[in-house]
Amino acid sequence: MELLSFQHDSASVEDCTKNIVLTSKEILSRRRGVISSAKIQLSFGAFMNLAVTVLIDERGDMLKGIAAEHSTGKNRADAIGKAVERLNSSLPPGARVVDFEIGTYITPVTRRTYAVAVAVYNAPLEIKPLSEYSIGERRELLARVLRDFNYNPRVLNISEIARMFGVSRDSIYYDIEQIMKERKKGR
Repeated sequence: MELLSFQHDSASVEDCTKNIVLTSKEILSRRRGVISSAKIQLSFGAFMNLAVTVLIDERGDMLKGIAAEHSTGKNRADAIGKAVERLNSSLPPGARVVDFEIGTYITPVTRRTYAVAVAVYNAPLEIKPLSEYSIGERRELLARVLRDFNYNPRVLNISEIARMFGVSRDSIYYDIEQIMKERKKGR
């Protein structure tokens, strides 16, 4: 398990939401796992403050993200409706929302109504055929499988794996050899 926190405050609602989305995308895309729980804190005043904390479970792997949208409107209901509509359209297909928060703010002088909608989600990873995997991706997958089988290559059907990846049996044997060498170096 790993706990990550993203926070930004700004006088600009747009700047605050964009910063959280971009920062979280950069960091979460490099992490394996799924978001098992999240907490979102939104506060308004002279500055808008948005803080999102997520707990990542390394078992499994999904596309993880934070979506944040804002809108203005004639009143709170109008602004919220627009922000939620934008948020829904920014979520990837098949996304499962872990947590969400919606907040509104009316500026004191201009009486402009803002709404901010934030969601933390997991979504299925893009599925790419095994034959399109790079050597590095293929070895990473083989290394995970070997780790799960206590690094015993005899449990693998080399011919079937070679067919699935569209490579020769020799390529798979070489991959396994390299994985085992790396494992020995890491000890």
